[in-house]
Amino acid sequence: MEYTSTRGNGQICSGAEAILSGIASDGGLFVPLTLPSLDIHWVVKPKPYIKLAAEVLGKLLPDYSKVELEQCASAYDGNFDSVDIAPLIRVGSRSVLELWHGPTSAFKDMALQILPRLLTLALEKTGETSDILILVATSGDTGKAALEGFRDIPGTAILVFFPSAGVSEVQRRQMITQEGKNVGVVAVEGNFDDAQTGVKAIFADSAIRGMLAQKKWKLSSANSINWGRLAPQIAYYFSAYQALSKNRTIQAGDLVNFCVPTGNFGNILAGYYAKQMGLPVGRLICASNDNNVLTDFLRTGIYDRNRPFHQTISPSMDILISSNLERLLYHTTQGNADQVREWMLQLNSQGRYKIDSETLSEIQRNFWADWASEADAAQIIRQVWEQENYLLDPHTAVAWKAADTYEKNSKDGVPTVVLSTASPFKFADSVLQAIGDAGATAEKEPLNLLTRLAGKTGWSIPAGLAGLSSKVPRHNQVCQIGTMPETVMDFIDNVSSVR
Repeated sequence: MEYTSTRGNGQICSGAEAILSGIASDGGLFVPLTLPSLDIHWVVKPKPYIKLAAEVLGKLLPDYSKVELEQCASAYDGNFDSVDIAPLIRVGSRSVLELWHGPTSAFKDMALQILPRLLTLALEKTGETSDILILVATSGDTGKAALEGFRDIPGTAILVFFPSAGVSEVQRRQMITQEGKNVGVVAVEGNFDDAQTGVKAIFADSAIRGMLAQKKWKLSSANSINWGRLAPQIAYYFSAYQALSKNRTIQAGDLVNFCVPTGNFGNILAGYYAKQMGLPVGRLICASNDNNVLTDFLRTGIYDRNRPFHQTISPSMDILISSNLERLLYHTTQGNADQVREWMLQLNSQGRYKIDSETLSEIQRNFWADWASEADAAQIIRQVWEQENYLLDPHTAVAWKAADTYEKNSKDGVPTVVLSTASPFKFADSVLQAIGDAGATAEKEPLNLLTRLAGKTGWSIPAGLAGLSSKVPRHNQVCQIGTMPETVMDFIDNVSSVR
């Protein structure tokens, strides 16, 4: 299987080369030229999650051997607090796919535990002799998951930029206390879109790449713009379907809807790829918060980031530039890279673009969209807790509300799986307030709220969060958006490569 750029520079490469590069030389994203087709018997046959993940990756990365991919997938073994890795839970009449049982309590672990192993193998397969600098912009969860995944991995270093006032306190503490000889964390004075734009600009800057090359460093990414980040996420859509089949909620071949809280469009795009590979998916329901640029786009075909940016209680979705949408546009236009490039140029220069009606109609055949306000999310958290004794984090609450609205409007009778993307303990302050703990706002130490939430609900604090209060901050650097390139070069000059 070969990969190419969404912007059509003619670059064709293997899976290993795409993973190692992270982003194409023209600024586009790597996409598969073809996708494998899986029959329904393969889809529904129950498999342990590690075996399933290795098999799905084997279909997408044939330049990796079966043994290599099994070794990559073994990253889940003993590193998650559920033997199912991604358990499917029944909550009332709905199924919830819990994706937050990894070491950082967020769905990003599902990919970022594997990506370092894929990238290390890519170094060997391509004969790359430079060390790899992983450059990351995060709206909260990706940063910690990437830091944990790449910590002290030979031949790599990782530098994470996060918005200084745009993550939860738990997310911030997770990042600034990160240990490791090859890690760096920097707060950016701006929002996530600023940080992401700055990182993309560094990737596109030939002068910076040249200076890094002189120092024997090569750039790569751990954001979902990297195919190696996106591909592992496809597996859990298949695992959810297998679980539904096993518990007899569905029969082989029945359609299933998936409702996904998303900001950068990577998590839901993985579901689109699963559908293209043969998973019987009805609709992919795109759930947004107050930053509902994706809702408007999927309803009207107009993508317009020229709007107020809202900091919300679901910060991982506080995004106005959804990078992975570019991949969907490429596939929906049957690989019309010239058109995709033009739309991306318009987005960069004007902050908006409008797709044609035919493309919009094709997208709407697969996707449906809705959004939830902060008040909506808080109400859902309280409602589900009181009715089902089940805790939702604010991101999952957004998806729950979108699923409710879809089911009321469509009445299609297709079962809906809600993807739960983070432990409620990562957002304990918002969850406590939502379930009626008025005293939570008076707590001066935010990490004490984890204990308060555990005491009030009887739920256990995830192991990776329980020890945060005793960890010493190690990273306190802050930079301006315009100084991100200098920050990268300073980091390289001081980091200890552990190759």
